[in-house]
Amino acid sequence: MIAMIEIYTDGACRGNPGPGGWGAVIVRDGQPETELSGHSPRTTNNRMEIQAVIEGLGAVPPGEPVCVVSDSEYVIKTQTRGWQKKANQDLWAELDRATQGRRIEWRWTQGHSGDPFNELADRLAVAASMPPNGGSDVQPEGAPRLSHITETGEARMVDVGDKEITERVAVARATLVMKPETIKLIQSGGFEKGDVLGVARVAGVMAAKQTHGLIPLCHPIPLAQVTIDFDTTSREGELQLTAMARATWKTGVEMEALTAVTVSALTVYDMCKAVDRGMLIKDVRLVKKTGGKSGDWSAE
Repeated sequence: MIAMIEIYTDGACRGNPGPGGWGAVIVRDGQPETELSGHSPRTTNNRMEIQAVIEGLGAVPPGEPVCVVSDSEYVIKTQTRGWQKKANQDLWAELDRATQGRRIEWRWTQGHSGDPFNELADRLAVAASMPPNGGSDVQPEGAPRLSHITETGEARMVDVGDKEITERVAVARATLVMKPETIKLIQSGGFEKGDVLGVARVAGVMAAKQTHGLIPLCHPIPLAQVTIDFDTTSREGELQLTAMARATWKTGVEMEALTAVTVSALTVYDMCKAVDRGMLIKDVRLVKKTGGKSGDWSAE
């Protein structure tokens, strides 16, 4: 099939992963008709190669036959030889939609071999990889990264298989603001539902043990101990809750402590809401953690 419209595409990335850009040149009857480009603050070279094709196809009316020309074997051979789409599933799905019902020829070209339109697409992609404001969006070497996000932006469960087993401790705290009369009822055991703090303590322990079932990417952890303590005397009209979780394992127990203190506070609210619906749960936070590769940390 001879296509009258050619789409030359290219992708670029500074860091891989890092800031990237894509470029596409629409060529009609041998003459450049449209130049397209775009920027992504954090991406990979392969993602930019796919994005360039998607954007290029989007600029051509669906009924017109086209020839996509790219120096990316990743793109061309995936389309022509059935290479497995192991990564970038979101963009491959978008490209599948963009190609549906179209007459497309896929052609690979050697990069930087003197093809003027391939060189132009490359220049567009490289220029687009620069931050739009002229500053720098390159993440410094050694800067913190989100461990639950892959290089392509997909959520993942962190592999802790090779991590060292050490003792891990985490302490979390929350405050429940209520009427002074409600505090007095709690202290005197004046609620028909029973021992408010006793039930809240059990609820917090149970919640900590179920954290991995509530937070999608948390690991099941063999907890050695969970404690919930209550302070009704630190400030009038406030109940302070403190949860501690401890385990000897490959990953931390911060989420277990936070889940425990949150569910404990919710349980107090549930048991007391009949007399005080205006209660406020606030300042839920991690205050301390020990163990693990990152060492000890304290908010206080």
